Amino acid sequence: MSVLVNKQSKIIVQGFTGTEGTFHATQMIEYGTSVVGGVTPGKGGQQHLDRPVFNTVADAVKQTGANVSIIFVPPAFASDAIIEAAESGLGLIICITEGIPVQDMIKVRHYLSGTSSRLIGPNCPGVITADECKVGIMPGFIFKKGRIGIVSKSGTLTYEAADQVAKAGLGISTAIGIGGDPIIGTTTKEAVELFMNDDETDAIVMIGEIGGSMEADAARWVKENGTKPVVGFIAGQTAPPGRRMGHAGAIVGGADDTAAAKMKILRECGISVADSPADIGKTMAEVIAMKAAKKTAKI
Repeated sequence: MSVLVNKQSKIIVQGFTGTEGTFHATQMIEYGTSVVGGVTPGKGGQQHLDRPVFNTVADAVKQTGANVSIIFVPPAFASDAIIEAAESGLGLIICITEGIPVQDMIKVRHYLSGTSSRLIGPNCPGVITADECKVGIMPGFIFKKGRIGIVSKSGTLTYEAADQVAKAGLGISTAIGIGGDPIIGTTTKEAVELFMNDDETDAIVMIGEIGGSMEADAARWVKENGTKPVVGFIAGQTAPPGRRMGHAGAIVGGADDTAAAKMKILRECGISVADSPADIGKTMAEVIAMKAAKKTAKI
């Protein structure tokens, strides 16, 4: 299996005919992703990128059999778009939109808690299963097929990690960009769990940043339940307390929110920590080699 998306995934694009939706849908189609249509209210019945356009998500799902949606709509309308996708029974919803008001995401989280839909994002680069399916804005050529899973709050660090892993002679099973907003759909721990349960993933890169407790929660879960090695990196090592750095959720609010505190927790939980993003691939290669050596020694 693969994590979240694969060759069989059928994708619809909400905000299909807009500038961002058009550009990234084109890139996804060129990657080989099965984009089966899109949604732009008021433009139903038209064709766009040789795919049908629908007025509602419900119509799109009914006529295409889609099971995944990716959202490129303005922040003011994004929460309604997420809820519409969930109402239509889509199992996976990926929201790229940045700048959604926190109060809107509180409403979304409450609504989703009563459904079977999984949200990735918002303010994220999406999900890619290498050489199979790209649902997002990531540069697909970086992701070489392999058996390392990536979960990251940062889009650019997702790409850097994939590049470092490839240069180390390894490759990527799936990469999940969970987003860096204060309220997101899928947490670091939940994404790590998915990889721990994936037969095609041998090890995990976990990239976090200052602010919040998601990395610590994931690390403690790994300590108690992990069956695969994890390499961690925390961005924001020079960030001053009380100042937001990049993402809306990246702000040091307490002693445990700093990069140093999080790196300490990761190490205490048995996670191999890279001090620089340039060391992610090298650290993972060392971890994989150590795992292989232990397996050989047992034989």
